[in-house]
Parts: sequence; structure tokens; C-alpha cells
Amino acid sequence: MSTPVLFVATVLIWGTTWIAIAAQVGEVAVTVSIFYRFALAGAVMLTGLVVLGRLHWPARWRFVIMQALCLFCLNFIGLYMATSLIPSGLVSVIFSLASIFNSVNARLFFGDPISRRTVLAGGLGVGGLVLLFWNDLAVTADLAALQGIGWALLGTMFFSLGNMASRRNSMLGITPVTANAWGMAIGAMCLLLIVTLTGQPLGLPDRGSYWIALAYLAVIGSVIGFTTYLMLVTRIGSAKAGYATVLFPIIALTASTMLEGYQWTALAVCGVALACLGNAVMFSRIGARSAR
Repeated sequence: MSTPVLFVATVLIWGTTWIAIAAQVGEVAVTVSIFYRFALAGAVMLTGLVVLGRLHWPARWRFVIMQALCLFCLNFIGLYMATSLIPSGLVSVIFSLASIFNSVNARLFFGDPISRRTVLAGGLGVGGLVLLFWNDLAVTADLAALQGIGWALLGTMFFSLGNMASRRNSMLGITPVTANAWGMAIGAMCLLLIVTLTGQPLGLPDRGSYWIALAYLAVIGSVIGFTTYLMLVTRIGSAKAGYATVLFPIIALTASTMLEGYQWTALAVCGVALACLGNAVMFSRIGARSAR
């Protein structure tokens, strides 16, 4: 599969998962919903690899476990909690800053350089978030919105750390498919442990929409989405792959407006534009670098 196809597939899949996540929030505890998602996704991936005769036992587990914790456990606890507090489309805007997190973490863990463009993009992104949530934070002092922002930023940070673990797995010769399959299974076990230790009941929702959303998130959003994304990480690096998040807010906010009744304001429009501009600045760095 070509790199452009992987890029487009990732954008379309993950740009629409936010509404499915919102459809699950409230039925059962957040951790339980995420457990169901990755238990199903892990089972599908491991079974598929067994059938195809491609299931491999990783020679080294340290970064597979780290990827499992960051990408298939802690990341989603943050994002699901955020979605329970603020509209899913706004969570996607915060998550779109993953490219900036990736650049910083790639510098810390792999020594990749950080250019002035990265600093400028970060400033634009933060400025966009301030405008986007200005009414909630400065005008109405909405504590729930502040908590939602915090959870979304925390989830995005864990997502970025999972990218670093995935990059390390690739360097060790562990393919994204293998790391994902075992990672989702390990992530599900970690989530089940959290559910058990905190005494949360494994409730079974009655709404059909919950299970439809679960199937979409597990098979399309997780099995296919994470595979295409981490294949991008392997081919073009974590920082460049993070640029797929540039287009997430456009798709997610459109869906949020249509299905969640999100109300736009002039400041919100400016905020989204500024956040997208920050990501565009990051994206332009690729062209500038490749032109040298």
C-alpha cells in the first residue's frame, strides 16, 4: 500500500472515530468501554494473524509493553474522559497538536532537531486553543471545559509517547502489525486490571448504537486505523506521520456540528483556523526540508 493511501486512510478513519467515541460515553464507565474496544480489536488482530500464519513472538517485549500502555490504554483514558466533558470535535482539535508533541519527544528520545518552525507552530496551536475555549474559560469559567482540555492534552501526550515506542519497535525489527496485535491484547489486560482494582462493573449496555460504535472503533478505528498510522510512522517517521492529524479537526468538527449540535462562535472559528495554521506550518517543514 502506497504512503499517500496510508495517509488518506488514516485521516478518514480517525477523523470519524470521535463521534463513535462520543456515542459510547455515559453508557458504562470510560475504562470499561475502552477495555471492550481493545479486547475485541486485539482478538480480531491475533486471530487474523494466526489464520494467515503471520503471528510472531516479539524477540523483545519492553517497547511492545510500553506501546501497549501508551497507545492502547492511557492515551484513550485521557481522550474518552475529555469527550465526556467537551464536544468530540474540540477534542480532535487538541489531538491535532500531536505532530508538535511528536517533534518534541523525537528530540528528547532520538535527538531529532527542532526547528524554529516547530516553535512557531506550537505557538500558533496554543493560541488557537486559547481562542477556541476562551468563552468557556475566561467568560463562564467552565471547570468542566478546563478538565476536558487537561484530559485531552494528557491523552495526546501518551499518544505521542506511544509513537516513540512504536518507532523503537520498528528499529528493533518488530513490525507495526505484530506490535499492534500484542499491544492491543496487553492494553486490554491492563484496562481489565484497572477495572477490577477500582471495582467498576462490566456492564452491558442495551443501546444498539453503543455496540455499533464499539465494532467500528475496534475493527476500523483500531485494527485498521492504528495499522495504517504506524506503517506511516515506520516509513516517514513519527513527526511526519503526526501531520495526518492536521485534517482530523475538519472531519471531526463537521460531524460534531451535524450530530452533536456544536455551536460555532467567531472566536471558535478563529481558534480552529489558528490551530490548523499551526499544523500547516509544521507540515510545510517537510517540504522545506526535502527541498534542501
